[in-house]
Amino acid sequence: MVRYEIRWHGRGGQGAVTASMILAMAAVYQGKYAQAFPEFGAERRGAPVKAYTRIDDKPILTRAPILRPDIVVVLDPSLPKNLYLAGAKETTIFLVNTKRSREEVARDLGVDPSRVYTVDATRIALETLKVPIVNTAMVGALVGVVPLVDLDYVIRAIRETFGGRLAEANILAVRKAYEAVRARPVEV
Repeated sequence: MVRYEIRWHGRGGQGAVTASMILAMAAVYQGKYAQAFPEFGAERRGAPVKAYTRIDDKPILTRAPILRPDIVVVLDPSLPKNLYLAGAKETTIFLVNTKRSREEVARDLGVDPSRVYTVDATRIALETLKVPIVNTAMVGALVGVVPLVDLDYVIRAIRETFGGRLAEANILAVRKAYEAVRARPVEV
């Protein structure tokens, strides 16, 4: 596997930082090297938040922000698109929490539709968690689109992060989002 650099975009309180950490934990459980870290502006609920995850088969020595992401995960589609388009490469994959089709989102972003994946993570979170916190659903969708880590390791990381019924509800969100995007996975 080559190194993957993932940039998460959300708002304070949506769980972008937790999502980046869960993905990194899952990668480590699977025997890979990983790191996760946040970048905050004004630290308040609802403010834009960026988080980063790197996954590799070799040790990761950099701690710099990810400026040219391989994958961009958008937890809140109401964020200005210039925030998450910044530094995108011709090959960057976008995973967006939205009810809109991938074609609509791709047209709006000005990118090829083959690089855009959408999932209604808000609906999934409301069904499973009863709150619009979409982080774990987006992790499930991400590993459904790009097989960075096996789903079993994501589930293990969620059990380590949350406990009891909260863990089980988040695992259900992960599974639902994973299945929702499995029809179009990316080859790595």
